[in-house]
Amino acid sequence: MTRDDVNRWLTRYVEAWRSYEPDAIGDLFSEGAEYRYQPWDEPLEGRRAIVADWLANRDEPGSYEAEYTAFAVDGDRAAATGTSRYDGAAGRKTYHNVFLLTFDGDGRCREFTEVFIEQR
Repeated sequence: MTRDDVNRWLTRYVEAWRSYEPDAIGDLFSEGAEYRYQPWDEPLEGRRAIVADWLANRDEPGSYEAEYTAFAVDGDRAAATGTSRYDGAAGRKTYHNVFLLTFDGDGRCREFTEVFIEQR
């Protein structure tokens, strides 16, 4: 994977999040992928579980913005950073994110771990 490959994947990730199109979500991940929302979480295991979880926990359309970019890439492993901003009844919340990613030979993510913290 190159930095450009990872940035294209991140763009597709945000597009899939906006659309909640099951095929777009599923195409991001390998069949046996592991997905963690925090490093200590038990992973969601498998593409179907990841898609089902995304669809069961949708954010309201237009209630968020997100931008992520590759920070470091080493072979099939990458780290990305960025922000997610949510606008809701409680006002704007901004989260700073780090994604730890491992890709398969087809450019699909096989290990995804998110680390985030809310900006005060």
